[in-house]
Amino acid sequence: MYSAIARNKRNTVLILVLFVAIIGGLGFLANYAYGRPGDYSIVALVVGGALAYATFQYFLADRQAVAMSGAVGPIQKADNPRLYRIVENLSIATGTPMPKVYVVPDPAPNAFATGRDPQHAVVAATTGLLELLDDDELEGVMAHELGHVRNYDIRVSMVVYGLVVAVGILSDILLRMAFFGGRGRGNNGNPAILIFGLVAMLVAPLVATLVQLAISRQREYLADATGALTTRHPDALARALEKLAAYGRPLRRQNSSMAHLWIADPLKPGALEKLFSTHPPIPERVARLEKMGGSF
Repeated sequence: MYSAIARNKRNTVLILVLFVAIIGGLGFLANYAYGRPGDYSIVALVVGGALAYATFQYFLADRQAVAMSGAVGPIQKADNPRLYRIVENLSIATGTPMPKVYVVPDPAPNAFATGRDPQHAVVAATTGLLELLDDDELEGVMAHELGHVRNYDIRVSMVVYGLVVAVGILSDILLRMAFFGGRGRGNNGNPAILIFGLVAMLVAPLVATLVQLAISRQREYLADATGALTTRHPDALARALEKLAAYGRPLRRQNSSMAHLWIADPLKPGALEKLFSTHPPIPERVARLEKMGGSF
């Protein structure tokens, strides 16, 4: 289990490096088309701008996620003793700072964690989740969410989301520039530059999205394993996931930009959307948890 956790962390680092390479590639393409020979200021501007946007997103994304989900809180123990007590006990057991706890008034069973680090973390559960799960199952779900906090998945998710948006913006700018032609190398009206711009616009956001999905899926497996280690009861989380699969429904306030934060896909995917799901299939997650259960 520990080797799987280490492997998932290594994979995430490699994927983030690939992300930076995508942005750098867009910068070099823009520099070649519109810059002067030997001058790489456009590359620096592109990469610096993307990282600046990701940093901005890093500090504000938790408040955005809470607002987009319609979450109510932060609650105190008197507001929802059951949920608050479970999160408090898990925090004490793992030595994690007590996160802010929110409740999302939505019948769809789901939960999410966000924030830039354990000292500024937020966990939330829907009213549908609280009604559906028993105490052991709810503990498993919240241990999963605190696993995201302890593994700094919330930080990775926020930075990656910012980079995905940055790639989309850069690709759009590059396409518009391509239509007007490059000026630094006398490429005005050059069809090849227009083609490069079109390819960059179409391919770069797609690749960026696939990278985001790869990171999200790796971190879900990692949070499942971390939650199982915390509670020493992986079967409870497995049962919770099976209930989410059986009784899950789309959230009332759907937002694709924060879909990767939830423990289960909050959208209603069709055939094509399932290919680009932010979450690994629940049967695979359950199978891994059941295998872990045999090791305790």
